[in-house]
Amino acid sequence: MSNLTRIILSALLTNAFFQINCQEPGNSLIKPGELWPDTEGNHINAHGGGILFYDETYYWFGESRLPRAEKDLTNYGVGCYSSNDLLNWKNEGLALRVINDTTSLLQPGCVIERPKVLYNKNTGKFVMWFHHELRGQGYRAALTGVAVSDHITGPYKYLRSLRPNAGVWPVNITEEQKKAVVNESDLKRNSDEFRKAVKEGLYLRRDFEGGQMARDMTLFADRNGKAYHIHSSEENQTLHFSELTDDYLYFTGKYYRVLPGESNEAPAIFYSKEKYYMFSSGTTGWRPNPARLSVAKKVTGDWTTTGNPCRGTEEENKITFGSQSTFVLPVHGKKNVFIYMGDRWTPKNLADSRYIWLPVEWEDGNPVIRWYPEWDINKLK
Repeated sequence: MSNLTRIILSALLTNAFFQINCQEPGNSLIKPGELWPDTEGNHINAHGGGILFYDETYYWFGESRLPRAEKDLTNYGVGCYSSNDLLNWKNEGLALRVINDTTSLLQPGCVIERPKVLYNKNTGKFVMWFHHELRGQGYRAALTGVAVSDHITGPYKYLRSLRPNAGVWPVNITEEQKKAVVNESDLKRNSDEFRKAVKEGLYLRRDFEGGQMARDMTLFADRNGKAYHIHSSEENQTLHFSELTDDYLYFTGKYYRVLPGESNEAPAIFYSKEKYYMFSSGTTGWRPNPARLSVAKKVTGDWTTTGNPCRGTEEENKITFGSQSTFVLPVHGKKNVFIYMGDRWTPKNLADSRYIWLPVEWEDGNPVIRWYPEWDINKLK
């Protein structure tokens, strides 16, 4: 066999693999976990993301990760894609990119995760918040960053990063919890006493002056326009629901502890049938774990965890079909129709991580998720 023949055969086999193992442009099928090419044929690079519907178009914002072999650390940030049908996505470029300046907190080498964007009707601006970790510090900083733009696709102007709610107590904390004196060093980790202390505000008090930790996050705009920044705090042990100012650029100082001490990450919030629902995950790093469903009558609580929303095999339920929640997408023009958006992480090459999109179904009044190797987005109802 000549070298030319080998090259042609290799190309044909590669093309056949790609056609079989990816979403095919122009059809109506979502294929969870497979390669998902944009309109230029490149795998979509928008991980840990969320979607904003604006002006009859869906805009997908997510982590634009560098391929494993990439040496240039200046070309990443938040990717943006646009679509009219939720299947075929046009790459709009980087909406926010790292700043090639060693004096900036957003310099190359920092970590940008789980970006979400809201449109503010009061100001006509698009506001992006994201989990931000500083260069060379691992996940110790636990900051959240904010950026703003006049145009939905950007570029977004980076404003600041901070730990929220410095010097402010949450609305739903007791006077006894504020005044408690418990030293972490006196507690045996994972003991009943330790878990009780965390639930009653051990880390909340520790971080009171400097601001509360903010890691995995999402944004949620309620029906009245009031927006909330929802993030994993207190060493990932407790979720904080922090109210944003009317322009969405700052925190009001009014916030709530939700599911204290229950170790939730990856919150994804939606409203349906006069209730608020939240998918979340446990805290096992990049490894998938059982999803959790929580429900409340008000966005600020009280929230009650009702179990695992997955309806699959025992093994599938243990790993949420190999995914971690990032967003729940309301499908425009269809009442009470939603799509679960999750990530199947590839830690050694995050740019190659896959997307697990599944229809949200209803069972006994609660949202559930079932696995489909492929499903027709036009048949959602």
